[in-house]
This record gives sequence, C-alpha cells and structure tokens, in this order.
Amino acid sequence: MTDAGPTGSDVRRPAGGPPPGCPAHGGAVPLSGLAYQQTPSELYRSMRREHGVVAPILLDGGVPAWLVLGYAEVTYVTAHDELFARDSRRWNQWADIPPDWPLMPFVGYQPSVLFTEGAEHQRRAGVITQALEGVDQFELAQWCRSIADQLIDGFAGSGRAELMSSYAHALPMRAAVQMCGMPAGGEDTEDLVTDLRISLDAGEGDDPVAAYIRVQERIQRLVREKRSAPGPDVTSRMLTHPAGLTDDEIVQDLISVIAAAQQPTANWICNTLRLLLTDDRFALNVSGGRLSVGQALNEVLWLDTPTQNFIGRWAVRDTQLGGRQIRAGDCLVLGLAAANTDPQIWPEGHIGAENSAHLSFSNGEHRCPYPAPLLADVVARTAVETLLERLPDTVLAVEPEELTWRPSIWMRGLTALPARFTPVVR
Repeated sequence: MTDAGPTGSDVRRPAGGPPPGCPAHGGAVPLSGLAYQQTPSELYRSMRREHGVVAPILLDGGVPAWLVLGYAEVTYVTAHDELFARDSRRWNQWADIPPDWPLMPFVGYQPSVLFTEGAEHQRRAGVITQALEGVDQFELAQWCRSIADQLIDGFAGSGRAELMSSYAHALPMRAAVQMCGMPAGGEDTEDLVTDLRISLDAGEGDDPVAAYIRVQERIQRLVREKRSAPGPDVTSRMLTHPAGLTDDEIVQDLISVIAAAQQPTANWICNTLRLLLTDDRFALNVSGGRLSVGQALNEVLWLDTPTQNFIGRWAVRDTQLGGRQIRAGDCLVLGLAAANTDPQIWPEGHIGAENSAHLSFSNGEHRCPYPAPLLADVVARTAVETLLERLPDTVLAVEPEELTWRPSIWMRGLTALPARFTPVVR
C-alpha cells in the first residue's frame, strides 16, 4: 500500500470500512483480537516487519488511525506537541464516530489536563504536580503497608487467594482515594473502583460511557465535600492552589489522577507478582538478595508495561513520521509496549531491565507528572514486598501457562492470579 492509502473522490467506502483517503485504508491491522490479549509482543513484531515503525490500524468499528511502534518515533511524537497535539477535537474522523463509541471515554474531549495544550497544560499540570508533591512518600508507604496488612489478613488464614482482585487491584485504589481525601473501604469507593475499570478497560456487556459518567458524579461530590471542609489531601491542595482552577476542572483532573494511580498500578503489582512467581531467576534469588523486587518492578515496565497502548495524539498539520505521510487531524496511538521492546534499542534481542529509559510513563510534556511515577513506585513496591514478607512461601495455584490476560488492547493485566501458601493467622 502507499504511505497514505488510496485517495480521490471516486473511491467508495466499503461497508464497515474506513472512509477513502484515511490513513489506514487498505492493509490496515485491526487493533483487536486474541493476539493482543495473549501474545501482543508477537503481533507487534509482525506489524513492524510488515508495516515498519508506524503501522495503519483500525480501531473499534473500523475507525482508522496509526499505531506508532518505534521507540524513537514514540519519543519524537511525545516531544513535539507542536506537531502531534492532545486536543482530540482536531480529529478528522469525528463525522463517522457515534456518540456511544466504546473508546469515547478515551478520546471524547473533556476540559481535562489530558487534553490541554501549551500554557494551559502547564498551568493545569503544575497544580497536579504541586498537589502530589504534598504527599509524604514515607507516610504513603505506611498507608500502603497498613492497607496491605488489612487485605492480607482477609485471606491469609485460608491458604489460598486470587491476588488480582483481592490484593493487587484493591490496594492502589484504597491508597489513591486516601491520598485524595476520600474515605477508604466505603461502598461508593468500591463502586468507583468498578466503574473506573469499566471506563478504562470495558469487557463484553459493559457500558464504558455510563461508567465514566458515574465516576464523574462521585468525584463531583468529593470536590464539593472538600470545598466546604478541606483537609491534608490532594483534592484540597488542588482547590486551594493559587492557579484558581474551577471545580469542573478539578473534577476532570482528579479523575485523571485517580485513574492513573489505580488501574496501571494494579496491573504493575500483579504483573510483577506473576514474574516473581513464574521466573526462576527471581523465585530462587529474591530471598537471597541477588535479584531485588525493584529489579522485577523495572523489568515489568519494559516487558509487560501496564499501559500497552495510549490513544492518542492528533496531527496538527500534514507531516511525515517513520516514512509515513501523516495528515492533519490523523489520530496516532502511542504503542508504549511495542516501543519498549523495539529491536532498534535492543539489537541483540536481550532487553536489559537494569535501566529506566522505558516509556511506560510516556515522555515529554504530557508524561505522567512528577512525582506521580515515584508515588506509584512506592505503592507497587510496598504491595509486593509486604506480600512476600507476610506470605514468603506463596506459589501459583495453577500452571503458569494457565494464566490469561485481560481482553484489552490498552491495559496489560491478568484476569486472575490464583496463589496458595501456608495459612497464617495473626
């Protein structure tokens, strides 16, 4: 196929296919299917061989876009906001997008820090940064240790547990809502966990748009509560920041903060536990101190990064990327997992997890705001270390090949992580 696909008014749109002249018309790879669920790395290699570092893809409903697979190309896109911006209203496909499109929570424009640009983005991101800087990392570690102990106490006596739902998923959410000043453990908090998962990673039968609306309503209540009774928490610090964000702006930005703190961190924890429980390098050596939990956490960010793909960036004007002609308004999906395993940066096929130059927290002005990655590391590290300390003989309750990944092209996480251990009663 040509770089830009077929053009011209005489080309007719096939049923269910992309419109003529779109970037992914003809030869495009649907961004779906079992290959993404279980063996995405093989699919990324295949796409790279067939299409190069920028591949034409089809999103849900046959909507065309580009998947950026190369490490250098993802870095370039995220470092050049003047060419590849975040405001999704630029998209040249909106005329073909139905209001109930499953990916609408990802791309539908919101007055959120995620979609702001330039000076406005710096203002909004600055508020989040300063609010997060107010989180004491030692205090956060203590919170996480306490939360971990409570969760482990709930299943330690049984000798068996499904660690994804009962531990890895629950811990970062409780930590996140505690940081934001929301009571932990309440029914509405658990509902928020469920709705965040649906809005970020919908399964069959889920309604991600309705779930996102419920998340928004719950955070609106939190902001109203903190406006009348502020406390030592992230929400209150955002409300009292001299930048003077409106309540609506704070609601949107808090959703971004909580979503980023919960789902990716939960998958980071669970993927790390999977590595520790299935890889002999760690199973034999963690207790001896030769391979650390920190190394396992970092290796997961390279090889099983919690956020596989991120949508996205929109081309500000016609340009070229990776030998492709990108048109103004084209959507680019950032292939973070593919970029992290790019053979151009690992020419011998060996991915060295000893450095932290991965793109798991993205890159450039729209990367996770400092100190969010440090706080996520505190949560994940404390979760993993506490479990190993409390239940040191934990092993998988199934064969490693029986573990399955969630059916998501966006998040990389297990459907379940069943484990067994010697029952312990405190």
